[in-house]
Amino acid sequence: MSVPRRPYVLIVALFLLVIGCSAGAVQTTDPSAPRGAPGPGASAAPPRPVESLRPPAEIPELGPQTRAQIPATARQAVVVTGQGPDSNRSSVVLHSLDDPALGWRPGAGPWPAHNGMEGWTDHHLADDLRSPVGVFGLTDAGGRLPDPGALLPYDEQHRFKVSGEGFLGEPLEGSFDYVVAINYNRTPGTSPLDRTRPLGAERGGGIWIHVDHGGPTQGCVSLTEDRMRELLLTLDPAKHPVIVMGDAASLAR
Repeated sequence: MSVPRRPYVLIVALFLLVIGCSAGAVQTTDPSAPRGAPGPGASAAPPRPVESLRPPAEIPELGPQTRAQIPATARQAVVVTGQGPDSNRSSVVLHSLDDPALGWRPGAGPWPAHNGMEGWTDHHLADDLRSPVGVFGLTDAGGRLPDPGALLPYDEQHRFKVSGEGFLGEPLEGSFDYVVAINYNRTPGTSPLDRTRPLGAERGGGIWIHVDHGGPTQGCVSLTEDRMRELLLTLDPAKHPVIVMGDAASLAR
């Protein structure tokens, strides 16, 4: 007579059922999630600040060749943009670099201005009636009128008196009441009246920013008297001011 085996079969079946449920259990976590990731109740880490990748602002409309001529020490730039290579009309904007991280910012202007009667040139010569293209330092000022409070060294002289007529028949009187010497073919640190010409007399000189007389100049840049006063009160030798001057196409190089 054989012994019934059903109880043993039942035990084995129950054992396999338990093993099978464990092996096929549903996974409740993302297998791709990193180990140690916080659970649903954990607080999220604060977002990391995104650093700005914006480069410092450059002076508009200047090309790489012109920008390369601006000294690294310069913190003020008088930008004179001529209407054309043969035009005697231009505009002036004063830019400043107070925070190198932000870059250059326009501070005053645009102001209408005149330049040389025949326009602009890369190779200025005496009496060519063109203004020199380039970047030049601004270190010295002066004029017939008393110092209005200029930050640059100011030379008050009666020798700045001028008379006669301009190219359009306009009176020149008062044109040199206020001047800022442009360091083209001159010795910085001297009066605008100094006639030393390091490049030689044939390369011209005496290129200034001066009071506008209502017409083109022989090579200088001219602004109205109130703008000249503003310029003299703003240009700071501690900021190594420069003038960037030329027709728009030349400045864009």
